[in-house]
Amino acid sequence: MTEAERNRAITRAVTMSLGGILLVAVAYQLRDVLLMVYVSALLAIGLSPVVRRIERNRLTPRRRRLPRWLAILTIYVGFLLVVALMLALTLPPLFEQFRQLADNMPTYMNRGLNVLAERGLIRRTTWTSLLPNLQAPGALISNVFGAVQGVVGVLGAMLTVLILPFYFLLESQSIHAWFLRLVRPENRAQADRISSDVTIKVGAWLGGQLLLGAIMGTTATIGFWLIGVPYFYVLGLVAGIGEMIPVVGPIIAAVPAILLGWTVSPQTALIVMFYCWAQQFVENNLLVPRIMERQVGISPATIIVALLVGSTLLGLVGAILAVPTAAIMQVVFQELVVKEDQGKK
Repeated sequence: MTEAERNRAITRAVTMSLGGILLVAVAYQLRDVLLMVYVSALLAIGLSPVVRRIERNRLTPRRRRLPRWLAILTIYVGFLLVVALMLALTLPPLFEQFRQLADNMPTYMNRGLNVLAERGLIRRTTWTSLLPNLQAPGALISNVFGAVQGVVGVLGAMLTVLILPFYFLLESQSIHAWFLRLVRPENRAQADRISSDVTIKVGAWLGGQLLLGAIMGTTATIGFWLIGVPYFYVLGLVAGIGEMIPVVGPIIAAVPAILLGWTVSPQTALIVMFYCWAQQFVENNLLVPRIMERQVGISPATIIVALLVGSTLLGLVGAILAVPTAAIMQVVFQELVVKEDQGKK
């Protein structure tokens, strides 16, 4: 190697190192944006099989395909109609139960404080006597403004995550073609298989999560109503949402149900605890293996490791995204490593 070639190699290595460092720094600064884009991409990938199924419907006399934008819009309109129907059925009793809960909250808090005082954990006091000492008015107003800003930020992020998949789905063919152009011609067939398998896996995960949430929310509402727990509509909604959060979500959702069962009687709290445990037992041993393991194809050990890594890196959001990310990595690993090794043999 001549001196000039050595200098060019050193310059190229230094330039690539600096470029890599700059890229990592920019990605870190844009981590929130990249995370929203990733979540939107997962939703778009998960919905793409449904879009293709709707596109295949022949609704015109000439048997023409349904336009892609209309197929995507059909999904969005259907989703909004389902949400509107659920809200129409649940909001009136939900608001009534929330109002009753707010009215009875001081009573519940006083009962809890009395229990703690009887056990010597705190001095005997009441909820109303604690309120003046909680925060100064200025700090309270500041916290209210902070909470409002947080809610606005969350709503903005949710709106972005709902709108962006529409455009991803609309431009999916051009995005797919652009992705294949980044790959060498001899590897494009393999890259196309990977993208197809990823679409199937993520679609199965998304459908499984929605199905699990609906099942757990419905059974929780009916079960709490039969047991006699107050505010069962609220608790059922919390259980359905909690099911979307792996591992910790159902546990967190069970806590308010047990506490509200305790306000009825200790026996009711025990029944609620047993019912929540039975729900999770059936879900973990019957529903999840059939829906997640068979359809998505991820072993329980892989799911646990993915949840640990995801929650450590990104907290709650990482736990939610851990399973589809593990499914994508599994597809890539099987295609690039396992199949290549089998081909060499």
